[in-house]
Amino acid sequence: MDLPLESVPNFSEGRDQETLDALASSLSARARLLDIHSDADHNRSVFTVVAGEDDLVEALLAGIVCAEERIDLRRHEGAHPRVGAADVVPVVPIRPQDMESARRVAFVLAERIGDELALPVFLYGELAPGLGPAYFRTGGLDGLRRRMESRALTPDFGPGRLDDRWGAVLVGARRPLIALNVNLRGELAAAREIASVVRERDGGFPGVRALGFELPRAGLVQVSMNIEDWEAAGLSELIGTIEREAVSRGAEVVGTELVGLMPGGAVAAAAGAALRIDGFDASRVLELRLLEQGRETDLD
Repeated sequence: MDLPLESVPNFSEGRDQETLDALASSLSARARLLDIHSDADHNRSVFTVVAGEDDLVEALLAGIVCAEERIDLRRHEGAHPRVGAADVVPVVPIRPQDMESARRVAFVLAERIGDELALPVFLYGELAPGLGPAYFRTGGLDGLRRRMESRALTPDFGPGRLDDRWGAVLVGARRPLIALNVNLRGELAAAREIASVVRERDGGFPGVRALGFELPRAGLVQVSMNIEDWEAAGLSELIGTIEREAVSRGAEVVGTELVGLMPGGAVAAAAGAALRIDGFDASRVLELRLLEQGRETDLD
């Protein structure tokens, strides 16, 4: 059974419904739209789409054109770091063996964004090992502009100058990750301290990137995480750590928010840990086992 590729483009708009509807329409003309997650405080939306190689490129190009037409970074404000109207566009293989296909699609997409849309494109992830979106977002849009003007950074495709309205596009190929936010009632300092405790770079969980944000509209603070290696991190232990650290700082966990979709294996692992079932993994889930057997049959 052939599986499509996934993409989860992040656009710098989370409040204007007409713009979100237009983005959804643009993406879904050539791809299957599975999910939209919008956040007004972050002023950002994450769309989850799947399609074959050629259709995915066309769908993503259409979405980026729509973002150019409707999003103006000069008037944008929100909690989440960003450097573009179409800020980050990852291509994700659903199966590990399809990573080469994801790399190929991401490279073609990046080249066409630069050539046809005249936007600066920076590669990350599997196309630029060791680089992630955070590297390019350091200092925000102004910081990226200064690094481009000083030639400390040169786009992989597109013009060497940054447009104040649209910014740049970060394009990469990567493994599936889990974007998870934990909302707290407490002080921003507590959220930032907890983010430091759990993120990998400060000695926390492997493959976890985390930041602390204030959510003024919701009246909360947030530990926002990208879990890049959910098999190593352990979701139950991660959330448990955040809860304990929150209590120790006089804060309270009020909810956990999933951004986009998550792999079935991660759900199974979290359920097994919560239920304390020894050796529980995705192979013990009826529907996942049937789907896997169906794929094996198709390959015979």
